[in-house]
Amino acid sequence: MLAFGCLDGLLFSGSATVYSVFFLLACAVCGLWVRPADLLAGPVTMPLAYTVGLLPINDGAQGVSGQALGVFTALSLHAGWLYSGTLLTVLIVVVRRATLITQRRRQTRPRPSRHPRSPHCSAAAQARSRL
Repeated sequence: MLAFGCLDGLLFSGSATVYSVFFLLACAVCGLWVRPADLLAGPVTMPLAYTVGLLPINDGAQGVSGQALGVFTALSLHAGWLYSGTLLTVLIVVVRRATLITQRRRQTRPRPSRHPRSPHCSAAAQARSRL
């Protein structure tokens, strides 16, 4: 996101809308590309990445406090983009997680080849049921 922020600052003179569209694309890619073991980390890291990417395009004054004020102002003005991108990442991650859980359950559950018999049936009753 920092690279997208720098690119936006150079090509589009720091347009927050262009940066936010890049953010939505990055959220979708993050949700699809993150390792299965790290699925819960995707939705947590995307808002942090959005904040870091705002550094080159915010309208803050010189100095640390001016930059921080510019970042906080941009975060409050563009919170809708931030929430929608995070929600997109969460939805993709939840679907991927549910798919993984379903696949694991199918692999570990053995399929019975025939109907299970009651352990309380006698040998004669089992022989009659086979006829």
